[in-house]
Amino acid sequence: MELMIGAIGFIICAYAVIANDVIQTLGTFMASNHNLKWWWLWLFAVTILSATLIYGWVTHSGDVSYGRLLNIPLPENMEWWLLLAPLTLLVITRIGIPVSTTFMILSVFSTGQIIEKMILKSVYGYALSFVFAIVVYVIISKKFESPLSLEKLDKHSRKHYWLVAQWISTGFLWSQWLIQDFANIFVFLPRQLSLTELLLALSVILVLMAYIFKKRGGKIQEIVNQKSNTKNIRSATIIDLIYGVFLFIFGNLNTVPMSTTWVFIGILAGRELAMTYLLNKNKIKYTYIIIAKDLGKVNIGLMVSVVIAFIIQYLK
Repeated sequence: MELMIGAIGFIICAYAVIANDVIQTLGTFMASNHNLKWWWLWLFAVTILSATLIYGWVTHSGDVSYGRLLNIPLPENMEWWLLLAPLTLLVITRIGIPVSTTFMILSVFSTGQIIEKMILKSVYGYALSFVFAIVVYVIISKKFESPLSLEKLDKHSRKHYWLVAQWISTGFLWSQWLIQDFANIFVFLPRQLSLTELLLALSVILVLMAYIFKKRGGKIQEIVNQKSNTKNIRSATIIDLIYGVFLFIFGNLNTVPMSTTWVFIGILAGRELAMTYLLNKNKIKYTYIIIAKDLGKVNIGLMVSVVIAFIIQYLK
């Protein structure tokens, strides 16, 4: 029974975590490459995922979470109510609301001290990424994001170089996100996986990702599509590079899990605010509304995860 609960929990987490967080890492990639066959994009993504997963398994003695689950042990008794968190995440994902999968999933298995550390790291991540994006886009918006510069890019042969740069930056970002979020995906499985367990888990993830890519990200993808220029290759490349660099520097300061969703929403918010202020001040009120809505959506995940954690503690 416990083995079955762990397997079901893993499958639900693998789908819900990737589907809910796909906008962060692959959203702009899919938006700007919407003309390509979905399976080309899938093949690119799963190649990097497989390499990152196997590398973590080898270098961390079977721990594919890169040490982020060291302080979050697997429960001795795997009870059915532990599935409440991933099931709730699955429902929210199908509705199309982006939430913090880290809070939603890991808070159920964590102590109050670990939850506090995760929240603090995530809040700092949002604030710093927001400021970081504002600074970057104040500098580059007029040169890279103005209508005139985008029009020139579409007519220029350098567009092909930006296409190559985008795939490289997306690959880098995807690997950094996976290092952060493998903990959310594998929290229902043993902390050290055997080779057989690793290969079975990888096979399940590849199939689930094929479904997600065939659906082009689903309703969650709309959050990226409504942002300025995200279907433009150069704009998508810059977003991915900024996000990847921030995760690499800030996310790896320690092994405390954090919400990558909050960081991503912070980057998009800072970008949108800087671009609106410099290029289209008439939309500034609308931009504030969009930022507030996105922040409100990610806070839903925090509130729901806390409620679920209390319910599970009560059931225990």
